[in-house]
Amino acid sequence: MSLLAHGNSISNVEVTNISTHGVWLLAHEKELFMSYDDFPWFKEKTVKSIINVEEQSLDHFYWPDLDVDLTREIIEHPERFPLKSKST
Repeated sequence: MSLLAHGNSISNVEVTNISTHGVWLLAHEKELFMSYDDFPWFKEKTVKSIINVEEQSLDHFYWPDLDVDLTREIIEHPERFPLKSKST
């Protein structure tokens, strides 16, 4: 999250859509799609827990309610990171 001089905050990352197929994340004006097949941790979770996302460093995203930690590279190229944990 960036802080402006006047105290207003502007998030560099936000969830823009949740569907039956996956989650869309907007980060730095680029939309990223996370299918439930590749990112099962989001399936059947509450909207509140999915939209609670933080950018801990540039292109490094964390969902504290889900304890999910992903980078832009993982989201854009899940085939390079085939190990997945089972969703709970």
